Amino acid sequence: MTVEYIRYRIAEPDRRTAFEKAYAAAASHLYAAPQCLAYELSRGVEEPERYVLRIEWSSVHDHEQGFRHGPHFPPFLAEIRPYAGDVEEMTHYERTLVVDKRRM
Repeated sequence: MTVEYIRYRIAEPDRRTAFEKAYAAAASHLYAAPQCLAYELSRGVEEPERYVLRIEWSSVHDHEQGFRHGPHFPPFLAEIRPYAGDVEEMTHYERTLVVDKRRM
């Protein structure tokens, strides 16, 4: 399993509302993709212009070759394309052995 983190900075408050609505619509395409195991969009408390999208993928390959070349990616991208320039980081990570055992 691979975890992708995408950090966004959406400065204008009215764009934040539209951003969250766009991801709510885009989420249906993540949900439908077999490569996507889970996802979560979080907003900063101290800095509400900052967002982190966390997506669990079955693997980097499944994300980059399966999802991005599959039928769910084009409509997903269409929903979030206006916010591509607001991305500060888009990186894959793998878990370590340091994990809350209650969550396993």
